[in-house]
Amino acid sequence: MADYIWKKDSAGEVDERVMRFLAGDDVILDRELLPFDIRASQAHASGLARIGVLSDAQADSMVAALNELQQAFDAGEFVLDQRYEDGHSAIEAWLTERLGDIGGRIHAGRSRNDQVAVAIRLYLRDRLARLSTVCQQIAHVALDRAKSEAMVPLPGHTHLQQAMPSSLGLWWAGHAEAFIDNADLARQTADWLDASPLGTASGFGVNLPLDRDGVAEALGFSRLVVNPQYAQNSRGKIELRAVDALAAATGDLRRLAWDLSLYASAEFDFLKIGSTYCTGSSIMPNKHNPDAVELLRSLHATIVGARAELESVLSLPSGYQRDLQDTKPPLIRAFRRGLVGLELVPGLLNSVSWNETRLREAIAPALHATDRANELVGQGQPFRQAYRQAAAELDELADRSPEDSLEARVSPGGCANLLLERLRERLDALSTR
Repeated sequence: MADYIWKKDSAGEVDERVMRFLAGDDVILDRELLPFDIRASQAHASGLARIGVLSDAQADSMVAALNELQQAFDAGEFVLDQRYEDGHSAIEAWLTERLGDIGGRIHAGRSRNDQVAVAIRLYLRDRLARLSTVCQQIAHVALDRAKSEAMVPLPGHTHLQQAMPSSLGLWWAGHAEAFIDNADLARQTADWLDASPLGTASGFGVNLPLDRDGVAEALGFSRLVVNPQYAQNSRGKIELRAVDALAAATGDLRRLAWDLSLYASAEFDFLKIGSTYCTGSSIMPNKHNPDAVELLRSLHATIVGARAELESVLSLPSGYQRDLQDTKPPLIRAFRRGLVGLELVPGLLNSVSWNETRLREAIAPALHATDRANELVGQGQPFRQAYRQAAAELDELADRSPEDSLEARVSPGGCANLLLERLRERLDALSTR
């Protein structure tokens, strides 16, 4: 490993076993954060020039060298590996190797503490934007299908028991609205954490007149994390809220995947899932397994497990503690796997084909009982009396059709009045924000 940037002449010998334990997987995890650390370092260098700590030429040379690092990283020519303690030391080593003592001046006015804090906020802004985008894509597919299949009958269930006639339009629109909410939550969370901690250093500020506002603006932040202590205390807190936004989406995905899994079974036979998202069995030639749906259903477990891990780390006093390093693995694991899974969903939903004959046949006459009770209410009966009369007339409901039931469901949001345009307006507003 290269020289440790924190090592002093008086520090004594370094035990590499201890160093390996302290570093953990940091250098690997920092591969996700390095592009954001590079951006922040460039903004910091320019900020140092504005207060006279660097000359304009020195700052420009740093920015150019960091552009070269980003290009080398993107091309696979630079690998963040065990030569370095973490991404921060790799950046300083790169600059020092190319610019000599000038490169070593990049660390003026900052600590690795605020370096990682700003990199994580930049990372989370990016990942939450991706989360919002994919939730919008899922909602678009669901709304399109709600419109085209609005009045196709579907048996409605509560308690996993048949309840009332429903429709594919209502089913699709329900999932669409869930993912519109999830897209909105991801945006709100990104706005909430959109603050720059860079320039708070180790949590106490520095004796330099840093241009923190200018650096924040250069990085696209809307405001500062003003207090240096809170810049450290917010570590973990922002990660938890970001994972919460991700969990909202994967929680709704779990329910959607459950529906698809049940409806694809031979017992239901309501739909088929595209073969791209299925596999066979190693022993049973007849099998067509919806593996992608099942793993999307279990995806939520990864996210809530990561959240529990984060929460457990955060029993800490004020200020930076090395424990905070252990917030990186669950955070990055959650977003890496969560986004990969969610980004499969639009294609999966487009691959679904419905067995409309089976859907209609599955609606038993008894499912019309609630419609009959409401009809009696419309004729002036108290609802409880109408309820009992409808229950006694179940054998007389056989001549009713699912289509008549759907067309009569005119309450706002109901099968005959889905209000898809309102959902579309919300979704379109998100894409323009």
